[in-house]
Amino acid sequence: MAPTPEALTAERILEATEEVLRRHGPAKATVVDVARALGVSHGSVYRHFRTKAALREAVTKRWLDRTSEALAGIVAEAGRDPEARLRAWLLALFDAKRHKAGDDPELFATYTTLAGENSDAVDEHLDDLTGQLAEIVRSGVDAGAFTSADPLTTARAVFHATARFHDPGYHREWERPGVQDEFEAVVDLLTRGLRA
Repeated sequence: MAPTPEALTAERILEATEEVLRRHGPAKATVVDVARALGVSHGSVYRHFRTKAALREAVTKRWLDRTSEALAGIVAEAGRDPEARLRAWLLALFDAKRHKAGDDPELFATYTTLAGENSDAVDEHLDDLTGQLAEIVRSGVDAGAFTSADPLTTARAVFHATARFHDPGYHREWERPGVQDEFEAVVDLLTRGLRA
């Protein structure tokens, strides 16, 4: 049974768009395909997303936000030692990116293409991630565990220093033997440098 226009939500459209992208890939997926998958007219989809580009940006943002939301839980663990929180956050970021690349390579390739088209969504995601890191660094400074004159600058440095373990451009390296040890060595080096 096709959803009524009132029952059609942006979230349902984004879910269907993900499936259409998985099936057809970014080059061939159309708004008509999304509408067909939902059993509605393409005009119904356009009432929620004014253009195909807006729909693609929204689905990209949704995909990126999943990672940000998962990491926000670690940032919120105020009772946890700041160094342990920093280590857990970096590991969770690495694991999330590694799973996205390894669990569904076709969808990962699709989203990599979409991320390239939607630099605003990617920039917002990167700002959110560095903001989360800055909050952890700031809490470490406040607790006397870390030293940093500017937690945001320090967070950006940590983020860039660990890029090999979360930047999608490195995804082929993430399953190499020894990559986990290399990750831990980088994180050990960074945390030693942050200690007060």
